[in-house]
Amino acid sequence: MTPDKAFVNWCTELLAPLGAVRSRRMFGGHGLYVDELFVALIMREVLYLKVDDATQPRFEAAGCHRFEYVTAQGEHGALRYFSAPDEAMDAPSQMQPWGRLALEAALRAQAAKAPKAPQARRSGAPRSAKPRRPTPS
Repeated sequence: MTPDKAFVNWCTELLAPLGAVRSRRMFGGHGLYVDELFVALIMREVLYLKVDDATQPRFEAAGCHRFEYVTAQGEHGALRYFSAPDEAMDAPSQMQPWGRLALEAALRAQAAKAPKAPQARRSGAPRSAKPRRPTPS
């Protein structure tokens, strides 16, 4: 097993108490999903967990760093993912609170993207109905 794959397997094991975990290759690294919610990135053998406005301060207070990248054009970018605290990488029980924060951030992001209920139509005609043209007599 390659070191990269072994690290992905370990991260999957760390997050397993939160739900069904799967990994997928992406962005030159891996994405980790818990119950089909995208909660983490693995790049260069660093686990980055999803954050939002509610959870980011906890990661910053723990000394975690933001996932940053440089584009092919030399532009710098950053995503809402922070490295996991070092001590959380030791055991699933230590990762669980941090993984739960990432899962909660993913759930809030999903809820924000949820489609809105369709608005009631103003007329009784279906949207697909076309106006009728008078037939020549």
